[in-house]
Amino acid sequence: MSEAIKVDSPPQLWLLGQFRLECDAKAVELCRNAQRVLAFVALRRRVSRTVLAGTLWPEVTEDRARGSLRTTLWKLPRGDESLVRCSGDSLAAATALRVDVHSFTETALSVVEGCCPPPTAQLPPGLLGADDLLPGWDEEWVLIERERLRQLRLHALDALAEVFVREGRPALALEAAWESVRSEPLRESAHRAAVSAHLAEGNLMEAVRHYRSFRRLLREELGVEPSPQFARMLSRHGVTVLQSG
Repeated sequence: MSEAIKVDSPPQLWLLGQFRLECDAKAVELCRNAQRVLAFVALRRRVSRTVLAGTLWPEVTEDRARGSLRTTLWKLPRGDESLVRCSGDSLAAATALRVDVHSFTETALSVVEGCCPPPTAQLPPGLLGADDLLPGWDEEWVLIERERLRQLRLHALDALAEVFVREGRPALALEAAWESVRSEPLRESAHRAAVSAHLAEGNLMEAVRHYRSFRRLLREELGVEPSPQFARMLSRHGVTVLQSG
């Protein structure tokens, strides 16, 4: 039987970057199947045994998959509250379990929805330099969730850059825009945010230089032009951008 772990502080699970679990502020080592089960349940919050077993052990029969799931659940550490609560066919993450993905999601959604007032001197934690979800894990359920989080982060950075421009803080707007550009160099909305920040500072030459650099990159990689919307940003400041047609 697995060793009981006395949990005095809330258990914490990190899924952005390498998998890491701490119980009572101490690192806990889990076998790979236990990591997969805990990660899946933590991401979904609640899932049926049938779905979980079928997703993690798709190559075997349903009975064998459910047996593997039972064995793996038994191997999870146990404290005052199990990390995974079982109720009939339903499995749920412990209410006390803190998961970095959920904190990141709440922060990003609050920015996208306009509910998070921008800080005075820095970007919201988690958006700058955030790691991918479980890098190196290539199962389909991880890939889908990883892409969802990546898109959410990019939208949050774009929205944050716009907020900083409106608030008269172009330097922070550029930080947010460049973080988005680094993550996805061909994403036009990120480049528009950077140009908008340059224009807010009155740096027309920087804005034109950035636009031309992005236009060249887009032509080389995709053979297309930036959108007319992007060109109009500069034309409103007296700069004519000729579109090839």
